[in-house]
Amino acid sequence: MMTTLKFRNNDEMPILGLGTFRSEPNEVYNAVLSAIKIGYRHIDCAAAYGNEKEVGNAIAEAIKQDLVTREDLWVTSKLWNSSHGEENVVPALNQTLEDLQLDYLDLYLVHWPVALKKGTEMPEKASDFIPLSEVPLTNTWKGMEAALEQGLAKHIGVSNFNENQLKAIMATAAHQPEMNQVEMHPFLQQEALKSFCVQNDILLTAYAPLGSLGDENTTLRLLENDTIINIADSRSMSPAQVALAYTMQRGIAVIPKSINEARLLQNLETLNHTLTEEDIALLRDLDKGHRFIDGKFWEVENGPYTADSIWNA
Repeated sequence: MMTTLKFRNNDEMPILGLGTFRSEPNEVYNAVLSAIKIGYRHIDCAAAYGNEKEVGNAIAEAIKQDLVTREDLWVTSKLWNSSHGEENVVPALNQTLEDLQLDYLDLYLVHWPVALKKGTEMPEKASDFIPLSEVPLTNTWKGMEAALEQGLAKHIGVSNFNENQLKAIMATAAHQPEMNQVEMHPFLQQEALKSFCVQNDILLTAYAPLGSLGDENTTLRLLENDTIINIADSRSMSPAQVALAYTMQRGIAVIPKSINEARLLQNLETLNHTLTEEDIALLRDLDKGHRFIDGKFWEVENGPYTADSIWNA
């Protein structure tokens, strides 16, 4: 099993990290500290998760206890939609660095190809949005490049971007995006996007690699899939380990979220397992193009964004 993904300058990011989305502030501190204790070295954060101060406290405590040095860790965060625009990126990143108690990030991502008015956490009406015609992604990208040039982030990339959005940025970029973080799991394999990213030397990170409970569609449960369960039984793995191993064996990083120490350990131990070519062929057939995080929360009456425009335009 590959254990790191290599960036263009040969920096290496652990292929398995800890996601902190939907981890409550009082839970995330313990989760991050426990994860570092048992061997995690990659922590995925975002300003929008509302818990970066607690994540920062946990990282500071881990360093204080001599569990790790700052250089041992790979820390990613994301620019929220209300800070799009060249002049807003560095101030937003400085706030994240202050919350995380860090001097730099290893990786900083544009969270969504969606722009919101300053101070808007989640939009409720059309006037909460800014159309991309007014704040193009290329303009926000210039701010990301400034963050890179100032040493505030060692690598920059995007999240939830499709091929055309990537092409738009790449056409004018002084520094090309190095990462695209998107939903990926056996039910959503995104082969065309993966292929485009590989051709353009853009690495991929899979969020919701075990599916997600964010979906009201209760009939689809990734970890209750018969194929996944059968492979898990035959390999002495858990269904979660099968799903994670499959995505990692495709050369994609995974950031499963957990606050449960036993599951944190089980997820990390996926690195000790390898699926066979036969397993992989069976799992490849599970692709349904199904998004658990469907993006419909960006749709409001008369608003400038639709889920379809985000994923496909």
